[in-house]
Amino acid sequence: MARYFDIHPANPQRRAIVQIADIVRAGGVIAYPTDSCYALGCQLGNRDGMTRIRSIRHLGDQHHLTLVCQDFAQLGQFVRVANPVFRAIKAATPGSYTFILPATKEVPRRLQHPGKKTVGVRIPRHVVTQALLAELGEPLVSSTLLLPGQDEPMTHGWEIAEQLGHVLDAVIDSGDCGTEPTTVIDFSQEEPEIVRHGAGDTSDFE
Repeated sequence: MARYFDIHPANPQRRAIVQIADIVRAGGVIAYPTDSCYALGCQLGNRDGMTRIRSIRHLGDQHHLTLVCQDFAQLGQFVRVANPVFRAIKAATPGSYTFILPATKEVPRRLQHPGKKTVGVRIPRHVVTQALLAELGEPLVSSTLLLPGQDEPMTHGWEIAEQLGHVLDAVIDSGDCGTEPTTVIDFSQEEPEIVRHGAGDTSDFE
């Protein structure tokens, strides 16, 4: 049964953040808030955790999970950012965007697009997520917490704990974080392609 953590959205309790990070390092799958919906997450390299996330969401192997990074320096370890798009991405982070970029060798093959060798990355603005990422020192492998048959993600931690507590190891409740997912922009080709319109403003990329 998932451990339930009630975390202050502006001043996360350090002790709780450390406990959640330990759960992730031990192979756990968590539900956590971002600035664009709640998400499911596990440690990079946790193959069983990735399988569990796909199972909870009923996703096939072709659906790509995202690397949620603490900052631009960490993001740069996992994707190659060409000079023409560097400033655009830097200006939009942290924020409600997911960027699809060529993956580096640091990214496990099962996380990459099989043909394009790309991966989705994002840097959230949410204070609690940032605190957890800082404690972990590495990205979270993540997917928006949108369950099969639902039109919108769940927005309350207690609701997530009630419905998914039996298949998760921890649920972080930091209040409502909205239902609009990230804007997804593919920078793997010469011209950027807006794959999904979401919470992030697309005007600078069109």
